[in-house]
Amino acid sequence: MLTLAARRVARIGGAVRAPAATALSRAGFADDAAAADAAAFNPASGLVMPRKVAVIGAPVASGQGLDGVDDGPQILREQDIRGKVTDLGWRFEDLGDIEPVRPSATDPADTPPGHKARHAFAVGRSCERIAKAVKAAADDGSFVLTLGGDHSIAAGSLAGVLASRPEAGVVWVDAHADINTPESSPSGNVHGMPVAFLMRLAKAASTPGFEWLAEGNELGVPALLPSRIVYVGLRQVDVGERTLLRKLGIKAYDMHAVDKLGIARVMEEALDHLAGKAGARPLHLSFDIDACDPSIAASTGTTVKGGLNYRESHFICEELARSSLLSSMDLVEVNPRLGAAKEDGGKTAAMGVELVSSALGLSVL
Repeated sequence: MLTLAARRVARIGGAVRAPAATALSRAGFADDAAAADAAAFNPASGLVMPRKVAVIGAPVASGQGLDGVDDGPQILREQDIRGKVTDLGWRFEDLGDIEPVRPSATDPADTPPGHKARHAFAVGRSCERIAKAVKAAADDGSFVLTLGGDHSIAAGSLAGVLASRPEAGVVWVDAHADINTPESSPSGNVHGMPVAFLMRLAKAASTPGFEWLAEGNELGVPALLPSRIVYVGLRQVDVGERTLLRKLGIKAYDMHAVDKLGIARVMEEALDHLAGKAGARPLHLSFDIDACDPSIAASTGTTVKGGLNYRESHFICEELARSSLLSSMDLVEVNPRLGAAKEDGGKTAAMGVELVSSALGLSVL
């Protein structure tokens, strides 16, 4: 059964309080918002009018080994995400945080022979809760914004999206491919495996905690097809992942491709692949903040030099917004306890909220 912390309340500043009533940000803005709704609306996105953003916090940290990433939803809310969203004409509903399942000594064994998936039971059960919350919000016609937490949460958020919008395509922005299986993973960290579980390359039925995602599951989650995901920004891919990407023919743009082609062409090709020749469909953006260069997003657990710069990061989000097909998004791996300087956590969170704004239609003109 789905458990939301204190049932649809927001955990902000360490306290639990009910979210403020949904409203447009300022008097006299309603007409402008309605006009923006009409201009940007595309029924193929799966959204309904009036446009509403439903925020779900996913403070899951068990998919990796560093403390602090579970503070991500809180610090992102503290950057006035509500105000920035409503200023763009969207209605806003904060559904609070799912209550993550914590690893326990009594959990079923995570590691059969040759199988490495640390804290799989806790992560899998947490993702099930996320999936149910996301599906409910997507069924309501909302733009679902899931705030992590580590990237393992995408096994839940994207499962919920696919259960509601089975034709959805995915833009995965990340320094890493996150397509390791428990057998191929060098670390055993589940935040490097969500795509494998969603594609059923990893055996959910035999992985404690992930049984709910197996073929024929009650939630109605279809397998993510290799043709319906595009990677952007890769720069640290494990050997087993590289083999899978090539074998499955998955469209992937590493940073060499971004440098060579330019981010405009990369996004043009990505959108054509997902929603051009294949026809318009809902799009989901899974944005790991470590896709950004550490110079602009230092507070994350797996920084890799040579990432997306400020404008490249925003351009991805802007182009998806302009497609009028973007209907859900993850923002993950913001860890305010990391970074060389005290202020890095706030700066990284601010960058994340700026990216959300761009994905929801913020533009200069």
